[in-house]
Amino acid sequence: MKTSEVLQAWKGILAGHKPSLSIEITKECPLRCPGCYAFDAAHLGGEGGLRELSDFKGNELVEKILAIVDAEKPLHVSLVGGDPLVRYRELEMLLPELDARGVHAQVVTSAFRTVPAEWRRFKHLNVVVSIDGLQPEHDERRKPATYERILKSIAGARVTIHSTITGQIAARPGYLEEFLRFWCAMPEINKVWFSLFTPQMGAEGPELLTKEQRRFVVEDLLRLRLLYPKLDMPKGLIEEMLAPPASPEACIFARTTKTISADLKTKITPCQFGGEPDCSQCGCIASMGLAAVGNHKVLGPLTAGHLFFASDRVGAMWRGLKRSWTGETVEPEKVEAFTILQG
Repeated sequence: MKTSEVLQAWKGILAGHKPSLSIEITKECPLRCPGCYAFDAAHLGGEGGLRELSDFKGNELVEKILAIVDAEKPLHVSLVGGDPLVRYRELEMLLPELDARGVHAQVVTSAFRTVPAEWRRFKHLNVVVSIDGLQPEHDERRKPATYERILKSIAGARVTIHSTITGQIAARPGYLEEFLRFWCAMPEINKVWFSLFTPQMGAEGPELLTKEQRRFVVEDLLRLRLLYPKLDMPKGLIEEMLAPPASPEACIFARTTKTISADLKTKITPCQFGGEPDCSQCGCIASMGLAAVGNHKVLGPLTAGHLFFASDRVGAMWRGLKRSWTGETVEPEKVEAFTILQG
């Protein structure tokens, strides 16, 4: 994160804006991936599922998203789904508008459809392709977005690879290095990210990592980041995986990101996972990255996290004042005690 971007985000937080916006631009996806949080029954808080929502197409979708962006004034917008490439015609209209506004956009896709090489012209775009491990496991879980199809879809493009590490992957020594060896050799790959599987509270299954597996993965990533420059995960980010934020209230990512579902009005809380995520087992790369930023010492014992949480409280008060002045009938956001400041 550049200093200018941090200062711009801080200014927005003080003004009552969340610097990040995540929009599920469609409920449609050709995949049926095991463990997908977007289609989990808990994702929307138990009030129906993503596929039950109404969504939009064509100019109406583009205009509504741009209206949200202009109102929220985010620095960063993630376009997720479903799979955003289901709405590829709308993306062709939307991405130039976001780029012209100077908004950093991220399209998260399975690459079941071609990622246009022409998108490389956008200065503020990052296309993230989700991969579930090496080819045998991935092809079984994510067909029709198989390795073969992905390689055809990204030819000539520039993308980031993101893979979620599950308990099954963590149990196999050498797996992550084999994965990196394959993908880092591709000229289309700009960088590689890993997250750890984050379950809902009370969830069970082979996807969950044990504490021992989590420690092993962290040690392995710390080693691999020195061998594979495209593994874009700083040391501090990786180390945060050993002690993730204890709750959504203590998570800078959750506090700075507004997530909206496919009907463009349903808010997903407390973070992009929805439902009741088990924060003690969180491994979200965005959460870990901002936690590392938050733990950065600014002056003596004062951290960037201290400044953020204090600024967020000021911003929440400012939002409340604006609502009282405008007569907006919006339920005030709950502001919890700043656990990072306690003790």
